[in-house]
Amino acid sequence: MKEQQLEMIRQIREQQFTQVDGGTLTPPGTPAAQRKDIHIPTSYGEARTHMYIPLNADEAAPVFINLHGGGFVLGAPEMDDPWCAYVADRSGCIVLNVEYVLAPEHKFPSAVYQCYEVAQWVHQHASEWGGDGSRLAIGGHSAGGNLSAAVCLLNVQKGSELPIAYQILDYPPLDLDTDPAAKPAFEEAIPVDMARMFNEMYLENMEDARNPLASPVFASFSELAALPPALVITAGRDSLAAEAEKYASMLQEAGVPVTHRDYPGEVHGFTHNGTYANAEEAWQLMADQLKQILA
Repeated sequence: MKEQQLEMIRQIREQQFTQVDGGTLTPPGTPAAQRKDIHIPTSYGEARTHMYIPLNADEAAPVFINLHGGGFVLGAPEMDDPWCAYVADRSGCIVLNVEYVLAPEHKFPSAVYQCYEVAQWVHQHASEWGGDGSRLAIGGHSAGGNLSAAVCLLNVQKGSELPIAYQILDYPPLDLDTDPAAKPAFEEAIPVDMARMFNEMYLENMEDARNPLASPVFASFSELAALPPALVITAGRDSLAAEAEKYASMLQEAGVPVTHRDYPGEVHGFTHNGTYANAEEAWQLMADQLKQILA
């Protein structure tokens, strides 16, 4: 059965089609941002990265690391590219749209540690391409939101060595321990069998599901209290919304400033293929929060 699952994943990847977060929406106008492609060295191989530099960038612009979605097993930076250029233009941040290692070839915690190494490299090398490595933010969509939260927690565990000033969690899965069948059910939600398969492919064993780096809702109060401010975006008809709302409340109770924006009628992945007005508003919110926090 596992070989059949693997073959299915390979076929989906070859078709460059992502059943969870495939992007169909594009931002209005033409963002004023220049793209450069770079490869960031990590212990898990080079991370292919699309860099978007706003044309009106400051001499040393803050940096936002963007992580795509795809259930930890699918997806690529190309899904987010149009909106990354938009965020760069609107926020004044240099945006790095990163390709991280995928499961099941690279199981938890490989992607978490690789993304952390990317952030370390950015902190050390940002000045080489006009960035300010002392002003960092990280965020992502779906699985990328999980990884962003995990990188922030790992940074706390390492003594907050990186100056991560903000985290953006866009409809993230933050509780991989609860069976997807026990989560709120919506006709448009990620199918239970698919959610289970993604979790099984990502995690080595179910004990890992209670590790805060896999399921941030299991983080301790002291870990949460040391985290950077957060923007949490949820979709009302998404089976993952409840756990993201819970995490937002946990952060607030620990004294972390949180902006939580819910879009009641939207489904998982709406910032990429939902109602255009809501998608655009959500991306504007991401960009505006980055501009405000990192200014």
